[in-house]
Amino acid sequence: MKRVVLLILDGVGAGELPDAGSYGDEGTNTLANTAAAVGGLDLPNLGSLGLGNIINIAGVPPAASPRASFGRMAELSAGKDSTTGHWELAGLILEKPFPVYPKGFPPEPIASFEEKIGRKVIGNVAASGTEIIERLGEEHMRTGCPIVYTSADSVFQIAAHEEVIPVDELYEICRVARELLQGEHAVGRVIARPFEGKPGSFKRTKRRHDFSLKPVGRTVLDLLVENGHQVTAVGKVADIFAGAGITRTVAASGNEDCFSKTLELLLEGTKGLIFTNLVDFDTLYGHRNDVWGMAGALVDLDRRLPQLLDMVGEDEVLIITADHGCDPTTPGTDHTREYVPLLIFGGRVRGGVNLGVRRTFADVAATIAEIFGHQFGPGTSFWREVKML
Repeated sequence: MKRVVLLILDGVGAGELPDAGSYGDEGTNTLANTAAAVGGLDLPNLGSLGLGNIINIAGVPPAASPRASFGRMAELSAGKDSTTGHWELAGLILEKPFPVYPKGFPPEPIASFEEKIGRKVIGNVAASGTEIIERLGEEHMRTGCPIVYTSADSVFQIAAHEEVIPVDELYEICRVARELLQGEHAVGRVIARPFEGKPGSFKRTKRRHDFSLKPVGRTVLDLLVENGHQVTAVGKVADIFAGAGITRTVAASGNEDCFSKTLELLLEGTKGLIFTNLVDFDTLYGHRNDVWGMAGALVDLDRRLPQLLDMVGEDEVLIITADHGCDPTTPGTDHTREYVPLLIFGGRVRGGVNLGVRRTFADVAATIAEIFGHQFGPGTSFWREVKML
């Protein structure tokens, strides 16, 4: 096989995991709850692949003859953030979750950070990114103090107006934070959050940048690169892996842009693994409890999906899955501890194979490795179950 496309629907979960109660996520189901809340989803193309065969989704009936093989996967790693989910998809299972700071960061790391950058910070609370720039943006512009905040995720976010702290300087400040936040305070990501505008009408710009920890072990991406395969990352994927195991990075922002860039790569004849993240499900809709936005984004993806399916050739494979849930129907705005859907499609992939419930996301890594002729643990490959003889 010459090419695999791994398409991540960020935050599109498929039902609560058995341990969801430990995370406060009982009853969560991003796909099913969203569908029920809007009176059903119209997803004929995802449905034809077998999405409705995985779980009950209002408006998406089971396909009589699914074009793809299908199943869902459990997360073995502790936690429910993007970094943890993507790392497990790449074959790296974490026993300990990244630290979170629902009451803000302790004085020690904040003091060290302020000393290193030569500025005081404001904020240091858990907050919505849009809310905190409206609340503290004017003070930031008056004082020049960067806004530090976090969320329910393991993140250290730094917001700054582009006319007060230029983007390149903000990135450098974030690199300082990344170097400091190690050991017990090793958050999954430091995120630059530039914004623009005037008090009362601040708006975040598209120059967000994530500074992640390097993976704490070897992933299937490393295996592929070591064996001469290309690994192309689209969207925020390269940031999540801190560039490790990536041979080419394609910058893209939002679902439409990321999807279009993926199609362009296929047209160019890019080989190896194309690893794409569609971030809007999570960032724009799940975290903002925007049920109709989540539903609309799923419909938009479904509308464009035939373009991608038509480009998957005889010796190519498309895997569609997610990294965690982000149920917009819940009272909170956090990620949700859920199974994720799994669809695998290709010219030599049998349709209609029920892959059941996989014990770990890492089965994707094992499968990708086998497709390219290698072996990689700790997951179990499902390639032999779905490939045509």
